Amino acid sequence: MSGRDVLIRARDVGKTFRRGGEEIEVLRGLSLEIGSGDFLALMGPSGSGKSTFLNLLGGLDKPTAGAIEVGGHRIDRMADRELARWRARHVGFVFQFYNLLPVLTAERNVELPLLLTGLSGAGRKKQVATALSLVGLADRARHYPRQLSGGQEQRVGIARAIATDPTFLLCDEPTGDLDRKSADEILDLLHELNTRQGKTIVMVTHDPQAAARANRVLHLDKGALVAEAAA
Repeated sequence: MSGRDVLIRARDVGKTFRRGGEEIEVLRGLSLEIGSGDFLALMGPSGSGKSTFLNLLGGLDKPTAGAIEVGGHRIDRMADRELARWRARHVGFVFQFYNLLPVLTAERNVELPLLLTGLSGAGRKKQVATALSLVGLADRARHYPRQLSGGQEQRVGIARAIATDPTFLLCDEPTGDLDRKSADEILDLLHELNTRQGKTIVMVTHDPQAAARANRVLHLDKGALVAEAAA
């Protein structure tokens, strides 16, 4: 981690789901540390546990075993309400299929997570403008998703993720639904957020070209860490 302070610690993390009378072990004994300002890519075959681990880091789910500590706080021990507040303040999510509301303009989509912060209307407007400017879409603020390209929609998704100035970003296949040119533009943007804004990023991807943009690459297979290499 090149001397960076550790932001995230996962220790012996396991996750088991029940399907009927069957138990399915998705993660087993996974331990790793992620430094503040790191850009980490998680790779592995479908079903290897990548997205499940991302959900655990973001507080969308809790591990069956082990501990997850972020910024010195054990998020696996938090009650649901406390976890929801923590998530709203500290985590920005970027999804493969954007998850934009089609009836809202770009600026209104970006504003959504800010509605949970208690900011005034003027404060929200300022942060929305800043986020859209950072992703290069200040001139598309009043456009609806249907009026944007796929790459622009993903930029709106990233603007929404950074609008609250979160501690870290979790990106689940952020380029998976894009053509190569648009994907490269999104990866350039993530790289800029990491290097210029200092954002910690954890990205799940199947794309070796996307993984190559990260500082570190972790490989998961059958719920376990199997290799690590410099990107």
